[in-house]
Amino acid sequence: MTTTIKVPDFPESVTDGTIAAWHKKPGERVKRDEPLVDVETDKVMLEVPAPEDGVLDRVLVEENAVVVSGQEIGILRPATDSDAVQPAVPQEAPSAAEEKEPPVISPSARKLIAEQGLDPSRIQGTGKGGRILKEDVLRYQGVIKEDAETAPPPPPPEPTAPATGSTATPAAEREERRVPMTRLRATIAERLVEAQHTAAILTTFNEVDMQAVMDLRKHYRDKFEKIHGVRLGFMSFFIKASVEALKRFPMVNASIDGGDIVYHGYFDIGVAIGAPRGLVVPILRDADRMSVPDIEKKIIDFSERARQGKISLDEITGGTFTITNGGVFGSLLSTPILNPPQSAILGMHKIEQRPVVREGGIVARPMMYLALSYDHRIIDGREAVQFLVTIKELLEDPARMLIGV
Repeated sequence: MTTTIKVPDFPESVTDGTIAAWHKKPGERVKRDEPLVDVETDKVMLEVPAPEDGVLDRVLVEENAVVVSGQEIGILRPATDSDAVQPAVPQEAPSAAEEKEPPVISPSARKLIAEQGLDPSRIQGTGKGGRILKEDVLRYQGVIKEDAETAPPPPPPEPTAPATGSTATPAAEREERRVPMTRLRATIAERLVEAQHTAAILTTFNEVDMQAVMDLRKHYRDKFEKIHGVRLGFMSFFIKASVEALKRFPMVNASIDGGDIVYHGYFDIGVAIGAPRGLVVPILRDADRMSVPDIEKKIIDFSERARQGKISLDEITGGTFTITNGGVFGSLLSTPILNPPQSAILGMHKIEQRPVVREGGIVARPMMYLALSYDHRIIDGREAVQFLVTIKELLEDPARMLIGV
């Protein structure tokens, strides 16, 4: 009896997807829950697992084809004895290299490998379980380029008659490569343009002295990691401070829906994470009810699964406020763009020692610029500035978050 392989049910906000890659070919065995095919949507890459053990009988929809929710894309049949029979022709014992299982390749890396005609067996994967990521492919390409640059130069061409006029630039120095946008990248571009066209975006800035937070982390770092099994980072402090500030300024936690203002009585905080396929913003649901260890564990979990392309649609849907940290990439100051339909986004930046005045003297302190971009249609400048000042004050005296002052 055969089993139909179907596209997973998409949420209402997703209309269709694209078959990114089949991990098996017709006639190949597959085990239950083994990744069988990747379906790329506007938001995430969905891994469709095999519903049961068997053999992939037929592929009904090829790669790069557009599919809709619930569409049949393949047929799985039970394995038979003949599927396990080895060829009758005697063969030499396989070498160690031949016995090695083929590497697991992420969809974005698989696409790049196919475009460049590369041999995946020569690429060292750094992902979980040796999975080949896009950056591994790019790194391998850089090695190839370096090898080409250090190789002996080719023999000079035969002399020809001198050319008249301007000298043309060699074609190899003006190489171009055209590739289509991924669905995720196209969606990111569309939403960013939409945000700029539909919202009255304004940004206010401030700076925060991170000395108190850094001292707190240094004092409790080892004990925190020993008890909770996770490092104490900066993001949990910013999330806690943001939640407290959102409680004091509920308009910043609101959104516009047509002619209505929707006030959210909950705090679902989005954390922007850079993934190989593009930016994703998984949501910390009810962040006000989460402890610091829970926040740190969830952020690490999101980061790891984002790199593997395993963030689910539900985990990036919704959200009332977003935090983005450009400081991890070295950004000193930026103006973040809203994540519609949210009305505000907080931008963190690089911590840098700067001279500041304390008690009449100039001292070096670890300072960070903060940026709050907000929708001026519903948030007034006074509220935005006071909201950001509240975050600054809470971070400069973290104990205030514990006693609610």
